[in-house]
Amino acid sequence: MVMMLLANLTGIVISIFIGYIVFRFLSKSSLIHFLKKWWRSLEEKCYVYQFYKVPKFNEHLQENQLHRKVYVYLNSLPGMEDSDFTNLYSGNKSAEINLVLDSNQVVLDDFLGARLYWKNEETSSRSLILKIRKKDKRRILVPYLQHIHTVFDDIEQKRKEVRLFVNVDTELQRNGRWRSIPFTHPATMDTVVMDTDLKNKIKSDLENFLKSKQYYHRLGRVWKRSYLLYGPSGTGKSTFIAAIAKFLHYDVYEFDLNKIADDSDLKFLMLQTSNKSLIVIEDLDRYLNAKSTTVSFPGISNFMDGIFSCCGEERVMVFTMNSKENLDPTIIRPGRVDVHIHFPLCDFSGFKILASSHLGLKDHKLFPQVEEIFQIGASLSPAEIGEIMISNRTSPNRAIKTVISALHSNNASRVARRLSGSVSGRGSEELDCKSGLFGRENTNPMKEFKNLYGFLRNKSSRKASIDFDAVERENQNPNPNPNPNSNSSHQS
Repeated sequence: MVMMLLANLTGIVISIFIGYIVFRFLSKSSLIHFLKKWWRSLEEKCYVYQFYKVPKFNEHLQENQLHRKVYVYLNSLPGMEDSDFTNLYSGNKSAEINLVLDSNQVVLDDFLGARLYWKNEETSSRSLILKIRKKDKRRILVPYLQHIHTVFDDIEQKRKEVRLFVNVDTELQRNGRWRSIPFTHPATMDTVVMDTDLKNKIKSDLENFLKSKQYYHRLGRVWKRSYLLYGPSGTGKSTFIAAIAKFLHYDVYEFDLNKIADDSDLKFLMLQTSNKSLIVIEDLDRYLNAKSTTVSFPGISNFMDGIFSCCGEERVMVFTMNSKENLDPTIIRPGRVDVHIHFPLCDFSGFKILASSHLGLKDHKLFPQVEEIFQIGASLSPAEIGEIMISNRTSPNRAIKTVISALHSNNASRVARRLSGSVSGRGSEELDCKSGLFGRENTNPMKEFKNLYGFLRNKSSRKASIDFDAVERENQNPNPNPNPNSNSSHQS
């Protein structure tokens, strides 16, 4: 009796095991695919469908633009990978592979909870057939077609070649006031040297702007966004503009106010710009402070937020300045400038980012020494430090030592200027008011003594560092230049 029970139990276990194996096999076999297809066919017979045809050509044998937009949209759907008989074609780029509809292929799409079926009918009419449940058509057909238009525009925007437009003098306007060239700047948001959190916030702000057309219209506002980039020369403002253009795939229109006759001419140029573009004026503070400029203060103000700034949509306006000090606050008030972004001189955090991108260094034994020099107030622009690293990229060790020498030199000259300013009488008051250093409220003999001590200490450290570099140059016979000003390319 016991033996029979054991035999029956063994048989049950074996049956369960075999059933599990068969189930696992069938789940990956064509049988399951067939069953799913059969069930879907049965489910479709329970609904009443409406059919729409999108022919490739109209009655005049002209191309139907809607057919082109739907075709591009369908080829971008993730469901193309799961559809039968999808064609694979090489793209414009070397590693790019495109999925393209085959004749009589059916593609599924989901929108607002409804399922839609598209078929590529390769007959004499060459049409795309849309099948949609009748109960869903009133609810989703119009929004769905608008969705297709939006996706198509986004795809075309990313495919197009970004161009840089510059305005020419009025005497050269025979072929128009704007000249353009392909915008091939290699900068991207990933390569920009900036605090990671700040960079992510800016990217998020730009992405939200791209999706906010209906929101802006509901508020009765023009669909545009304006940024102010301010900071010393060489801190990466122009590079950041290039990164924004690549991120948005927008053409760049750079306004040279020196080549604009008057306020009316500025408005005329604005009217000739296109939607989905980046409107740029660099060194705006220089134009505002110049007495000989042909464009007036009200003209620039109206350019930033007046009626002529509303002649197009989906625009991003970018203005750069070296400093916001001594600037009329009305020119950068909310409404004219939405976001203010400060580009400071390089600190230790920025130095580490540059060392990682330029030299491939995540850490180095000399990093603590570099951090100490930054802490005592030495500073260089990212462009100056980057140029030193590029010039010495074959020897990361030498590159960091050259940066240290340059920082020592900068700090020594800065302290020397402070000490000379403290005894130069009336002229020092103007410097103190601008810099906030050693002003009357901050006068402290002990503090000045500490700065003098720091100056002497830095001077001796600098000599030791330069002598050490000289020995290394004699051994390796390179020719680095410890003075960053001789090699640095100042970028705005």
